[in-house]
Amino acid sequence: MNVRRFIFISSIKVNGENTAFGRPFTADDIPAPVDAYGISKREAEDALRLLCAETGMVLVIIRPSIVYGPGVKANFHTLMRCLDNRIPLPLGAINNKRSVLALDNLVDLILTGIDHINAANQTFPVCDKDDVSTTRLLTLLAEALGKKAYLLPIPEVLIRAGASLIGKQQLAK
Repeated sequence: MNVRRFIFISSIKVNGENTAFGRPFTADDIPAPVDAYGISKREAEDALRLLCAETGMVLVIIRPSIVYGPGVKANFHTLMRCLDNRIPLPLGAINNKRSVLALDNLVDLILTGIDHINAANQTFPVCDKDDVSTTRLLTLLAEALGKKAYLLPIPEVLIRAGASLIGKQQLAK
């Protein structure tokens, strides 16, 4: 088999969990994965770089943020089910900024990476143009579902404390 180009779908988690306010992750950032998933993606990237250096194969690494679209899974799907079932959520006062990525945009980047000369041996942290707060994201999702979002304005500090009490700190990030 003569593979000339390998496109690896990694994760923005290779870069870490947070950036300074208003500063997105870049391809030049020093990787700082925190959890097992981010660490495993970083290790896979490193192994692929070595393989490509030995074989001459071209590598394109794509580090998507949270991907949304048909077939979405995990926490994103859970939030959508809650919105669809009109379950009140304590996320009406979250003024963070989240980077998300439409599945269609990810597919476009993958297709571009297949043969674009400037994509060769590059790493692309990728997200949609505009970051949104969790509150705004849920409002937009509810609208897309043709529903009203029932978002309770609970302060973030109380959400984090509650998540810690039940051992679910990851859910409050």
